[in-house]
Amino acid sequence: MSKQHLYLVDGSGYIFRAYHRLPPLTDPQGTPVGAVYGFTAMLWKLITELANAEAPTHLAVILDAGSHTFRNDMYVQYKAHRPPPPEDLVPQFPLIRDAVRAFSVPCIEQDGVEADDIIASYACAALRADFNVTIVSSDKDLMQLIQPGIDCLDTMKNQRIDRAEVIEKFGVPPEQVGDVLALMGDTADNIPGVRGVGPKTAAELIVAYGSVEGVIANLDAIKKPKLRETLAASIDDARLSRELVRLKDDIPLAEPLDALTLRHPPQEPLAKFLAKHGFRGMLSKLGREAEAANAMPQPVANDAKPFVHADYETVTTLDRLDWWIAEATRLGAVALDTETTGIDQCRADLIGISLATGAGRACYIPLRHQSGEGLLAERVPQLDEAEVIARLNPLFADPAVLKIGQNLKYDLIVLRRHGVPVLAPYDDTMLLSYALDAGRWNHGMDDLSTRHLGHTPIAFKDVTGGAKGKWDFAQVDLRKATDYAAEDADVTFRLHCCFRDRLWREQATTIYETVDRPVLPVIADMELAGIRVDRGALVDLSAAYEIEIARLEGEIHTIAGGPFTIGSPKQLGEVLFERMGLKSGKKSSKTGAWTTDVTELERLAGEGAEIATKVLDWRQHSKLKSTYTDALQAQINPRTDRVHTNYALAATSTGRLSSNDPNLQNIPIRTELGRRIRHAFVAAPGHVLMAADYNQIELRLVAHIADVPELKQVYSEGGDVHALTAQEVFGEVTRDTRARAKTINFSIIYGISAFGLAQRLGIDRGEAARYIDLYFSRFPGIRNYMAETIMAAKDEGFVTTLFGRKAHVPLIFSKNQGERQFAERAAVNARVQGTAADIIKRAMARMPGALSDAGLHGTRMLLQVHDELVFEVPEGDVQAAMPVIRDTMADAHRPLVHLSVPLGVEIGHGPSWGEAH
Repeated sequence: MSKQHLYLVDGSGYIFRAYHRLPPLTDPQGTPVGAVYGFTAMLWKLITELANAEAPTHLAVILDAGSHTFRNDMYVQYKAHRPPPPEDLVPQFPLIRDAVRAFSVPCIEQDGVEADDIIASYACAALRADFNVTIVSSDKDLMQLIQPGIDCLDTMKNQRIDRAEVIEKFGVPPEQVGDVLALMGDTADNIPGVRGVGPKTAAELIVAYGSVEGVIANLDAIKKPKLRETLAASIDDARLSRELVRLKDDIPLAEPLDALTLRHPPQEPLAKFLAKHGFRGMLSKLGREAEAANAMPQPVANDAKPFVHADYETVTTLDRLDWWIAEATRLGAVALDTETTGIDQCRADLIGISLATGAGRACYIPLRHQSGEGLLAERVPQLDEAEVIARLNPLFADPAVLKIGQNLKYDLIVLRRHGVPVLAPYDDTMLLSYALDAGRWNHGMDDLSTRHLGHTPIAFKDVTGGAKGKWDFAQVDLRKATDYAAEDADVTFRLHCCFRDRLWREQATTIYETVDRPVLPVIADMELAGIRVDRGALVDLSAAYEIEIARLEGEIHTIAGGPFTIGSPKQLGEVLFERMGLKSGKKSSKTGAWTTDVTELERLAGEGAEIATKVLDWRQHSKLKSTYTDALQAQINPRTDRVHTNYALAATSTGRLSSNDPNLQNIPIRTELGRRIRHAFVAAPGHVLMAADYNQIELRLVAHIADVPELKQVYSEGGDVHALTAQEVFGEVTRDTRARAKTINFSIIYGISAFGLAQRLGIDRGEAARYIDLYFSRFPGIRNYMAETIMAAKDEGFVTTLFGRKAHVPLIFSKNQGERQFAERAAVNARVQGTAADIIKRAMARMPGALSDAGLHGTRMLLQVHDELVFEVPEGDVQAAMPVIRDTMADAHRPLVHLSVPLGVEIGHGPSWGEAH
């Protein structure tokens, strides 16, 4: 008689795999069920395939009962940094338990221990009862259990894991895996381990000395001084870590082994479960498709139904408003859009709200429309705004209803300002498009509708009779307003269906769900908060710049031999190359005018032309005055005494945010002039501004991605990477060579040419080419990384960040050599810059929760400027806030990405932004 065979399914692994592989589906009750569907399908597939192949006799699914276990009592920081599960996953946990029971499979969990401990206890008990045991998991912790009679099954790879595979993976047999894991530590579970000891070193130590205790007993025999010192200083952490990774295999069994006998799934409970949650495909497998069709509404092809404006409803009664709210609640999804008096999200007033619950099913709720203007203006028939808001609030706050928007950030801010907070879950079709197609085209609604739905929406100017900037939508006839506004919601709903289907197929779920969508409400909060500006300081700066501009203008005219309009490129070119006879001037092929751009002026300045230097200074002063010191005064919101920048979330190909109205990301910081502007941004009374900046994050990422041992070592030891480059390229480290090395480091990683580097360093092209060759000879991994990135871009048309963001570079296929070379540099740049952008977005998304958990409720994040975050912090909370902010930023990549270099974060604070640096 063959042995009995017990299969133990690691339920948590199945759940999270299912959640990230499938779009966030909802059932007929409006409950999120994407993970439930995926889990059910995976469990069914496992049972079916095993029945056809190995015919297990016993099976159970093991789950975690809660977050607190005996390991938290042993070490309070255990798993302390793990983020909470996604909001839309939490209500699915009990449904997954229902799914397991619907298969008549035992679902086992126990308070105070982890699923791994339950699996270990059942595996060991079954082995003693002469069972064979297979653990359905690829979790490294469970590989400690592998021995004759116990193996693991990785269903993702359809691969058995036995003793040989463990030795190949870890370098040690299963019985020593726990010791290796203890030395390595685990950032995801916050197991300390031994700092600086990775998998390879840990395995070598355990092979040499047998166990953690063996390593401790033989410290004097370890030849590497630094490793010996690190281990000696980490004995307590190593011993603690060994106990944390040790599986508890003697837990009393909640169900006897006989209760785990595998039976054929009974049809009725399973059919009832599948019908309840709308899993039609699985119902058909049970032969119950006809019953399901009668029980559930038929789906509609959302992108195929024609647009019929006459079908859109103008909602002017509370009964109809209640009907639409009930319909959205029943279906579990609603697209929304707002009509306002302007494009400034922090000043615009609400005119109306549109909703859509399906393709062609949309309405418009007017709130502030009127006929006529001025004293003769009359309100048209419409609902009272307060009553509408009171009724919409429960819908927009309902955790069982998915709210969908296009550029949803704008609507979140406008609605919140009007007393309608929109709470998760929500989706943004602009961000969905961005996750799928960044770099390929823009992500505005009209363009997306034309491209993906074959429909051109009504233009705003065609409704208002004027340019979009006029913003007179309140005067528009209600029928026309409904056609326009409801269509926007209708288009948004259809785009959502289109993009959600693509998201998981094109492997863009992770970047959307873990980076782009989570940061959306955080940025909305930042824009609402704004940053305080000292108007008096701006006035003083404008006056000082005006004096300096006038002085420079006089000096330029004197050198030129007479007055001319300095801001006119045509007149400037004529003065430089005709009147003054400066050499090497070139003309535009299109206009025939002399070229006077910054590159040409910097070349002339480098050749000693004083007038070029002064024109560059004049341009800088003029730009700072017009763009910042003058413009910022006009952009101060009179209601808040702050400026509220607008962050564009889908404007770059790399994932970086851009800022406008005002643009706070392009204030120059390398000059005293630019730094003076930052001093005008000030903290509120009783607060300071705190600036936290990633230190050389892109160079650190290059060290990791390109796998450059020298750079990784410098960063791991907290050394000076520019000094290393100076030593490697120039043979010595001086103030001058370090400065040149810094320029080289930040230039070459983005594919700069010898010509470009020559210009930056003020040397000839041949010498610059020699520096580049020498650099690559010292760090060959960087050249290899650049070549591999370009090859991948040519193969795929895009490059991918470490988090899976696709940055498309369509010009890489251009027949124009200049365009192609530009695209190659962009591809190299995108992978590094995009990963850096993903990291800071993850830091931003986690920051409010981290600050709240630390009790820092008065600390607010105000700005994001490339690799920097700016906070407003109560004076009494400065010391408490700094470590929270630093740790959140430094760990933002975890657990999705493991970096082989630490992320450095520099923090300063002061009464102004300028003094925070």
